[in-house]
Amino acid sequence: MSVLVNKNSNIIVQGFTGGEGTFHASQMIAYGTNVVGGVTPGKGGQTHLDKPVFNTVQEAVDKVAADTSIIFVPPAFAADAIMEAAAAGIKVIICITEGIPVGDMVKVKAYIENKDCRLVGPNCPGVITPGEAKVGIMPGFIFKKGNVGIVSKSGTLTYEAADQVVKQGYGITTAIGIGGDPIIGTTTKEAVELLMNDDETECIVMIGEIGGQLEAEAARWVKANGNKKPVVGFIAGQTAPKGRTMGHAGAIVGGADDTAQAKMKILSENGIHVVDSPAKIGAKVAEILK
Repeated sequence: MSVLVNKNSNIIVQGFTGGEGTFHASQMIAYGTNVVGGVTPGKGGQTHLDKPVFNTVQEAVDKVAADTSIIFVPPAFAADAIMEAAAAGIKVIICITEGIPVGDMVKVKAYIENKDCRLVGPNCPGVITPGEAKVGIMPGFIFKKGNVGIVSKSGTLTYEAADQVVKQGYGITTAIGIGGDPIIGTTTKEAVELLMNDDETECIVMIGEIGGQLEAEAARWVKANGNKKPVVGFIAGQTAPKGRTMGHAGAIVGGADDTAQAKMKILSENGIHVVDSPAKIGAKVAEILK
């Protein structure tokens, strides 16, 4: 099994004919992902990468039964693209765009609350179920199929964790890059919950960073639900100065609980197997699964 995306997902690309959309859509198609078309307003009726182009998401839903969308739309228009996908009935919306204004994301969050959809991102690397579907910008060759789920705020650390797990002789069920913005769709807890409920996932890697309470909430949820599966945790930003935004817009230390050290303590107290360096993730997974 897998979560969010698999070989049966009907995937469209919003911002299909732009530079980013073209490059990453071609990589996704080469990986074997079921891309059924794309959306670029004003270019409907054309073909691009041998796939149909539609003017609207609704058209893509009606004509090719799209149920999953990946968004490569500039920041000023990306919030509208997310809401358009939600309005058209897309079930899984993955937004790669970085730099969407926080005010726009406040509106998006309120809009999709009562819609039957799940947003991943924005400012994320996407979701990959190895051997089935790569819906994002991650290097597919690193990922091999297996029994370890990954949830991460960081794109590069997602790839690093996957690479280490594979080199230890294991593989990945699904890796979810949730994004590092202050307001995102799927939270760490929600992503961990998806993997907890996946039969094939036997261990979960949870990668967080300074700023916010997402990792602490996830850890408390894991403990409250009986620590059913082992979770390996890493928090980035251990040397970050207080009050400094680090890389991601959401990675800024506010209160005392936002520091890496405080988060690592909370994770440990809730039964998470915490590593103090990303270089130790693979070895810890192997130690647990042996």
